[in-house]
Amino acid sequence: MNVIHDIELYRAGRTEKGVGYKYFVPESVNVQWQWKDAQLGALLEKASISVGELNAYARLVPNTELFIQLHVTKEAVVSSRIEGTRTQLDEAFMPEEEVLPERRNDWLEVRNYTQALNRAIAQLDTLPVSSRMLRNAHQILLSGVRGEHKQPGEFRRSQNWIGGASLQDAVFIPPAHHYIGELMGDLENFLHNQEIFVPALIRIGIAHYQFETIHPFLDGNGRIGRLLITLYLVSEKILHKPLLYLSSFFEKDKSLYYDNLTRAREKNDLLHWLKYFLVGVDETARNASQTLSEVLALKQTKEQLITEKSGRRAKSALALLGHLFISPVVTVKQVKSVCDLSIKSANDLVELFQSEGILKEISGQTRYRIFVFSEYLDKFK
Repeated sequence: MNVIHDIELYRAGRTEKGVGYKYFVPESVNVQWQWKDAQLGALLEKASISVGELNAYARLVPNTELFIQLHVTKEAVVSSRIEGTRTQLDEAFMPEEEVLPERRNDWLEVRNYTQALNRAIAQLDTLPVSSRMLRNAHQILLSGVRGEHKQPGEFRRSQNWIGGASLQDAVFIPPAHHYIGELMGDLENFLHNQEIFVPALIRIGIAHYQFETIHPFLDGNGRIGRLLITLYLVSEKILHKPLLYLSSFFEKDKSLYYDNLTRAREKNDLLHWLKYFLVGVDETARNASQTLSEVLALKQTKEQLITEKSGRRAKSALALLGHLFISPVVTVKQVKSVCDLSIKSANDLVELFQSEGILKEISGQTRYRIFVFSEYLDKFK
């Protein structure tokens, strides 16, 4: 028989003594959750409808794959920005050699996150959302960047902390490392437990809070915890395509995000966290649907324009336009390769796109110029 927990009566966990500090051990979450609060039910319904509409829209739209990479890259930029990187969305699409040396480490972190996210989404066909999948993503995330010496791909074997300069003045100290296996096992079981009846959005809201509280890695927990949300929704077929990312909502007021996580731990207020989370899901899903609608309209307009203006070059021009919807920052050399053209023809095609206001030169150079499809990129800002 499954244990039943009222969300209103939630008890977050307990503190235990370390050497000169106290750490927090959260309660297990793999239980049957229920609630009486009418507002939570209303928010759940609203968020579920918005996610359903996004999913239905994405299924009806041809070539959704064209736009997914922009969603993924934006998530990589914003989720990394929460952790302090400064890479901008257009910069994320630049070749590494074109990124300023002082910004290259940030660029590498965003690139790693993009690769980790893409790899994890691809793995969903053969691997459930699990500790193994998250460790795989973590290994890619920290490869060759600032956290490369912090056990990439492994759960921590020592104590970490959040905020402050040391364990003595930390804002929050997660559970000791010997609890991680047990707690992550409980979290994984909760995500896949078919014997309890917990709506998917409530389940992943609780799971995200629990993951951030466990903080199982030495570095990269925030990014992996936010990635977990999208992976779960796709794995459960709540989303047909990975088009929903909450990092922008969390980043809009970072202190509110952290305050709500802290409030759940310190005041046993999981209810308030879940309300905040569901508001974020609803808002993010509606924004994603709006972006998809605007992008489709833009694509139709530009295809019509290019067909009218490019004459005999229409095939190459449409090929370039299609490429720009996947990767909106290009060089003439890339255009040459994508469209299978001579360097002169590639230059001429880029000039046509410039004259029609589709591409804008951003490098300020006369050689090795970089061009951006800014009208498209702006839809994601």
